[in-house]
Amino acid sequence: MKKIILFICVFAFVKVNSQTKQDAPKVYKKRVLETTEVDFLTSYYTQNGDNAAVSGGIGSESLSDVTGTFVVSMPLNDDDVLTIDAGISSYTSASSSNINPFDDGKADPFQASSGASSSDLWTNITGSYTHSSDDRNDIWSTKIAISSEYDYFSLGVGGSYTKLFNEKNTEVSVQGNVYIDSWKLLYPIELRSANGGKDSFNINNYTITGNTNYAPAFVPLNGTGRNSYSLGFGFSQILHKKLQSSVALDFVKQDGLLSTPFQRVYFSDIADSFIDNFQLADDIERLPDSRFKVAAGGRLNWYLNEIVTLRAFYRYYYDDWGITSHTASIEVPIKIGNRFTLYPSYRYYNQTAADYFKPYESALSTDPFYTSDYDLSKYAANQFGFGLSYTDIFTKAHIWELGLKSIDLKFYKYDRDTSFSSSIITAGFKFVMD
Repeated sequence: MKKIILFICVFAFVKVNSQTKQDAPKVYKKRVLETTEVDFLTSYYTQNGDNAAVSGGIGSESLSDVTGTFVVSMPLNDDDVLTIDAGISSYTSASSSNINPFDDGKADPFQASSGASSSDLWTNITGSYTHSSDDRNDIWSTKIAISSEYDYFSLGVGGSYTKLFNEKNTEVSVQGNVYIDSWKLLYPIELRSANGGKDSFNINNYTITGNTNYAPAFVPLNGTGRNSYSLGFGFSQILHKKLQSSVALDFVKQDGLLSTPFQRVYFSDIADSFIDNFQLADDIERLPDSRFKVAAGGRLNWYLNEIVTLRAFYRYYYDDWGITSHTASIEVPIKIGNRFTLYPSYRYYNQTAADYFKPYESALSTDPFYTSDYDLSKYAANQFGFGLSYTDIFTKAHIWELGLKSIDLKFYKYDRDTSFSSSIITAGFKFVMD
């Protein structure tokens, strides 16, 4: 009898335990990315100005650039996403064309030459892998990037970690990147050796005016490599159902060749020499072989109502070359119906000059470092922007098996208080795989 009772008890326990396991609800885990997404991004950029660094702080800065980029994000499983970002940029430049201004008619710093340096192609491919934990509170990512153009090659690797907690109302992140770059040392044509090689220049074939005893004491740069290391920290907090804030702190350390080899410098203590209307270089830009940068900034997004959102941003920047800068911007997305949003924006920027910045003919031949690149000068700039986006979460429009999810169009106009100005038009199209 005792054996029968024991058997019944064991059977009942096993059955109840089995039913409990079978009846327990399965935990649903939402995929990080439901389906493959494809973004096509393109832009057209133009600029102009009168302070070209290639010609020592004077001359045309005219440049135009067209870019096209594909970004493909593919879910590998519920937790992992692989993203491939590949792009190409094609530009023509009156400034860089004057690396050799003597190959096409009369030389002039305000006129473009038709030489090989007047245009170039830049290509880039970046692969990144992202993994999210089951509860989506931990996110790891790694990436590798390769970019190249005629005189430049770059290899970069990086990674990041993001932690969400407090019911995903709080987020902290850390990221790091390393870039290993190498230059082809492309000097102004008049400073190259007249040795009969492909890049040689025989000054005896030209008539020099002004100081006819042109004899620059040019010393080639040491090394062709540049290494950049960056470390960034981020913190984001939802303060209210309508208010979100974030802060970021970034450090960048650079070592190696930080001088651009084809940017001319003219000395005030050496008489000027010319071929046609083009002044021959006294030397090239020379800058320290290390630079340390720090940037700290914050964002505030305020959801005013279902139509208007306010996005504000501020950043402070400092580096050990003597530059400090302030950036402030505001963007006000305005929803027009369920599918359209307008994006008016404004950005203000100012900076101090680098310790080594010398305007045209201000450097001395005895100075250890000098540059006439106005990107390192003191200036203030204003940028006005306007954008329009279209969103269709149901992806009714299709191209082959891709459903069109959104279109973004934006225009920005940028002006410095020097002579420099630029404008850019961008377009982005997001597709999802059906």
